Amino acid sequence: MVINNTRVFPAKLHGRTESGGLVELLLLQADENNVWQVLARPAKKLRVGTRIVFGKGELQAIVAEVLELGKRNIELVYEGDLYDVLERVGRAPLPPYIKRQSAELNGRDRERYQTVYARERGSVAAPTAGLHFTHELLRSLVKRDIATAELTLHVGCGTFQPIREETIENHRMERERYSIPEKTVAAVKAARGRGGRVVAVGTTTVRALESAALASGEVQMGPADTELFIYPGFQFRVVDGLLTNFHLPKSSLLLLVSALGGVAPVRRAYREAVQERYRFYSYGDCMLLYCPPSPSKSS
Repeated sequence: MVINNTRVFPAKLHGRTESGGLVELLLLQADENNVWQVLARPAKKLRVGTRIVFGKGELQAIVAEVLELGKRNIELVYEGDLYDVLERVGRAPLPPYIKRQSAELNGRDRERYQTVYARERGSVAAPTAGLHFTHELLRSLVKRDIATAELTLHVGCGTFQPIREETIENHRMERERYSIPEKTVAAVKAARGRGGRVVAVGTTTVRALESAALASGEVQMGPADTELFIYPGFQFRVVDGLLTNFHLPKSSLLLLVSALGGVAPVRRAYREAVQERYRFYSYGDCMLLYCPPSPSKSS
């Protein structure tokens, strides 16, 4: 079983411009010069040079570039460690359908909206399939001789963008950063060597593993970026099974699930989920898809 150990950080910021206007920013990703791409609301009045103040002034942002679709590139001004500052002034980047009226509830979500094995800070959304695991459940898997390996893929908001193209192939995924350690590569190879199965916890884990195996058919170690879009017809090289939540129509996540489980079986599963009133979304129910190992996969 392979899990994604990324950790969500308090990426949502509420501040004011120098003219007093309220602004909400969602930190997405930073480049090598520590310039952050953000999703801004409202974005229309955030022109180049606009300064935004957060908290008691310990964090400020200056708009450096205007991008499309409400996005901006910003420079952050702060002292000390950025993540320490964000712990004080930021909020949990919950999905928009989860409403929190009090700071207390949002504070609880800082831990609830994390997997129990979250460690590597960098995501703006939780790999929610992993929310179903407790430490007790993980220990029970060990007793059943089910090995667990880790990787890191920092989840961006692009994963959850709806597909707006009429032709699926025209949809483009936003780039996300992942890293696979050597011991995970060895664990996958060992499982394959003894005829075992590789089960991914969450779609992010699937994308990282399959991205790392695209070139050679075998999982390669190290950091890399991925824009891999998995939809029906995709040839899986690594993953045999997937634990995943129930996803919304017109999403790349649902297409990935359909690619692994088959379009017709997944449709049947979703009909039952709707009929039985399963819970969708981040804090919802999950299902396990399993496909027997293919001879074409790496040994």
